[in-house]
Amino acid sequence: MTCALCGADAATEFTVAPRDETILLCDTCRAGAEGTPEDTPHWKCLNDAIWSTEPAVQVTAWRLLHKLDAAWATDLLDIAYLEPEVLSWAEAGLSATPDVVHKDSNGAVLSGGDTVVLIKDLPVKGAGFTAKRGTAVRNISLVPDNAEHIEGRVEGQRIVILTQFVKKS
Repeated sequence: MTCALCGADAATEFTVAPRDETILLCDTCRAGAEGTPEDTPHWKCLNDAIWSTEPAVQVTAWRLLHKLDAAWATDLLDIAYLEPEVLSWAEAGLSATPDVVHKDSNGAVLSGGDTVVLIKDLPVKGAGFTAKRGTAVRNISLVPDNAEHIEGRVEGQRIVILTQFVKKS
């Protein structure tokens, strides 16, 4: 019995919601899947797991990659391909709080993983650059407790962006 993500021994069953399929995970991978994983060398195992032929393993790897705040994780998400049905399953596990709805400047509802375009030049505090109008921000993350904030990568920096300055593409 080995972990479906990292191959470690002593794995136990983990249920991948909402389809209730089970996979085997070690204690470290289970803790990451159930909480917020820290960027450690352990998660490099996701480089292989995202390409698994098992949809439940792909979904778990995709969700973990979305939780990690690391450039390599975002790069891997950019090149990873999941079948549309598997991707919708993965996204179902990352949905924001039901009463918090994120909308762009035109009122379009935003979802985690969407691509948005900046509609205004935005000075990025603490980073020393300006995010230019027309810049595409891929694989956005929704801030669960604030409908006016999303997160995304611009010029390799993870930044918080106000939804009033983006439009969904």
